[in-house]
Amino acid sequence: MSRKKFLLFDNDGVLVETENWYYEANVKALAEIDIELTFDVYMEIMARGGTAWEVARAQNISEEIITKKREQRDVYYREFIRTEHIEIYGVVETLEELKKEYSMGIITTARRVDFDLIHNDRDIIKFMDFSLCVEEYPRSKPHPDPYLAGMKKFNASKDECLVIEDSQRGLSSAVNAEIECAIVENEFTKTHDFSKATYNIKKFSDLPELLRIVS
Repeated sequence: MSRKKFLLFDNDGVLVETENWYYEANVKALAEIDIELTFDVYMEIMARGGTAWEVARAQNISEEIITKKREQRDVYYREFIRTEHIEIYGVVETLEELKKEYSMGIITTARRVDFDLIHNDRDIIKFMDFSLCVEEYPRSKPHPDPYLAGMKKFNASKDECLVIEDSQRGLSSAVNAEIECAIVENEFTKTHDFSKATYNIKKFSDLPELLRIVS
């Protein structure tokens, strides 16, 4: 096995705690058209890489209304990430340690506008060689495209890379790209199927110890 040299991080739920707020923003926008988005339904949709707006289409809501409500959802989400506490304990300190030995990038399904809003006043991206958002590769997770694009930017082999994820959709993307994946335990995604993960860790700050073992 090649030594790991390149780390490809998911963003939401791994580096920042934003997933719950995205869910809440969808709930709030859908409630305005009298549609309930339950947590269990959202988890099933999220795991396979679908969209919360499937529940609106299932009730024959017009695409015009869905478009307007999605725009409102985006407003709610950006307000949440501006005002709520989304830091994950130990992330910055761990990245500072990892940067001494590894090249690192962020591979996210977030839009660039939201990603920049999250990271403008945080230290996380200063440790990264690059970030790729959903506009910057052909197909989103669970397709392999995002992580293959990250690997290509590093001009790396699959064996040299490790993906760090917290969702079934993200794990599927890594598996489809044939790149080993470490899952960081996250209360929000604990119901997801992580049976195909190469490694599992309890918290982000456990990553350096894992890498010492596997590298």
